[in-house]
Amino acid sequence: MEGTVASKLEPPLEEEVLKEDLQDAVQHGILVSNLAVLIAKHLKMEDVFIHEIAIAGLLHDIGKLKLGKYLYGRREDTLAIEEMKYVRMHSTFSYEVLKKEQFSEFVLSTVYHHHENFDGSGYPDNLVGTAIPFSARIIRCCDVFAALVSTRPYRAAFDVDTALELMIDEVKNFDMRVFLAFLEVVHSSEFEKIRELVTLCNKAT
Repeated sequence: MEGTVASKLEPPLEEEVLKEDLQDAVQHGILVSNLAVLIAKHLKMEDVFIHEIAIAGLLHDIGKLKLGKYLYGRREDTLAIEEMKYVRMHSTFSYEVLKKEQFSEFVLSTVYHHHENFDGSGYPDNLVGTAIPFSARIIRCCDVFAALVSTRPYRAAFDVDTALELMIDEVKNFDMRVFLAFLEVVHSSEFEKIRELVTLCNKAT
């Protein structure tokens, strides 16, 4: 009933969903960003590349905040075809948000293409191989891993070994140079930072 004490104390559903979306987006972005930096350093990329990919990793999914009712707040693991069409627009939404804020072309192209697959089966442009920006190929690998090892409303987080097995099954999606560097990072002492972040993120879920 409008105007009751209960209605004043309980935030609107939209506000609750927005908070959940924002928390998940921030946690996921931090995880992707940190892992991308480790891979870029392992590949001996220049400092400016490392700085820019850290920004791109942090903000790559900002467009998903427009799609909360289809994504983070859901309690099912499947999306209807019509909903999936909109979900696939999130990289474009992210690009548009960041372009308005005048982020660099590096960040914009990385964010826009971070769902392209090396075999051409990705989106939004179905780019193949080296036509995909190298930074986007790194974020693609990190994004998949971060999603797999994170708790979702519809499933528990996969452990690291299971996540790696699942990624190997879909290795055609990844640039092998990036994927091999990713595996080397996972098996290095530096990866302990990522394990800690994963634990913290999943505890906060």
